[in-house]
Amino acid sequence: MAQTESSTIIAQLRKILGPDDVATDPSELLVYECDAIAMHKARPLAVLFPRTTDQVSQAVKLLHDNRIPFGPRGAGTGLSSGALALGCEEGQRSVIIEMARMNQIIEIDYANHRAIVQPGLINIKLSQAVAARGYYYAPDPSSQTACTIGGNVAENAGGPHCLKYGATTNHILGLEVVLPTGEIVNLGGGGADQVGYDLLGTFVGSEGTFGIVTRIVVRLTRSPQTVITLLADFIDLYDAGRAVSAIIAAGILPAALEMIDIVTINAVEDSIYAAGYPRDAAACLIVELDGLKAGIDAQARLATSICMEHHARSVHEAVDETERKKLWAGRKGAFGALGRVSPDLFVQDAVVPRTKLPRVLAGIYEIGDKYKLKLSTVFHAGDGNLHPNLNFDGRNEDEVSRVMAASKEIMKLCVDAGGSISGEHGVGADKIDYMPMIFDQASLNAMLAVKDVFNPLGLCNPGKAVPTQRMCKEYKKGFVFD
Repeated sequence: MAQTESSTIIAQLRKILGPDDVATDPSELLVYECDAIAMHKARPLAVLFPRTTDQVSQAVKLLHDNRIPFGPRGAGTGLSSGALALGCEEGQRSVIIEMARMNQIIEIDYANHRAIVQPGLINIKLSQAVAARGYYYAPDPSSQTACTIGGNVAENAGGPHCLKYGATTNHILGLEVVLPTGEIVNLGGGGADQVGYDLLGTFVGSEGTFGIVTRIVVRLTRSPQTVITLLADFIDLYDAGRAVSAIIAAGILPAALEMIDIVTINAVEDSIYAAGYPRDAAACLIVELDGLKAGIDAQARLATSICMEHHARSVHEAVDETERKKLWAGRKGAFGALGRVSPDLFVQDAVVPRTKLPRVLAGIYEIGDKYKLKLSTVFHAGDGNLHPNLNFDGRNEDEVSRVMAASKEIMKLCVDAGGSISGEHGVGADKIDYMPMIFDQASLNAMLAVKDVFNPLGLCNPGKAVPTQRMCKEYKKGFVFD
């Protein structure tokens, strides 16, 4: 495209957003070339920083009308390359619409247990804002001190406590959305039952391919009356896996049930997140129970008994809130701690039935040995949501190829066990080639038909979620911002 045309569009974008809210300098764009998975990179054409819904709408309409691909981005903490600036063909790039400056709490409605927030709000800030009144926002990804609620909506993020409380979709009551044409629509009803199609449920988890969220109505949850957090340590990893199934089978529904293996334990204990995990344990389980005071001690005793029956060496109860927070800081800081082990870390995400955990875990470690990779696991054991982690050096091409081969085998192992390729991180660009492992072509075509309703030209976040032969139906080939 001619330089004069690109310069004209940049000038129009700056008029819409402000002179300092459009980045095109290569050194600035470098920051946005990947998310938390650095295996996949694509430098954007430009990065926009809107502050209002109207600015998003006008910018999107301009890009759409000029057939320039674009996609939303939150804090960049995603683990599926969902915010990657892919274009409409291999080697092409898109514009990133960075939502971080739309980060306000608009309204808190305690009477109706809801809040209205902008998409760039950091997840934990909402819980902090309502804690004094005895409320919190339940979805708690491990990255909750950095990730945004808008990004959580895009990926339908989970977290340790989604075992009892559900993933993001269970806590979203309404959305204001800018469609890929620039039109503004409202999905859901802010809590009231709605007639018609469940477009709100369809949108959550659509990975930015249906449009850009600009306002979110969320459900607030009452803080539990009491919380008990247990740490059980095991000499045998597979005994820990069997204990997980036994706890659920006994009729206990923990708020969270997490597993950490020995590699992760020692990485955490060597870091600023040190939580007092026993370094010689093959695995630890964090079992958290919450609810009414009446009966919770009996549940804790039963969970402890089950762990001991499955050969736990000990089960320790956090003595106070300080110790409880320390145990959770270790778990939620695990990925950061593993990042110190090698220059690069590849975090995978798959789901298997709980009863298959011991067998699948054994298979995952065998795959790690086969490819001579340092593999660890830390995951949401209660719902079978595995996170195999591969430490490697991205400068070593052979090691990178082994990581990719191992990841594919891990995905197939989980699918063959009756599982899925993602539990909470999304498909993005990283796992898009694995979609045919779990869906036939007719099912994929049905998904593409839904996407076409929202995103008929395919310009909004191309190359994500669902594989297609041609990502965009019309675009400006070769467009470059000068």
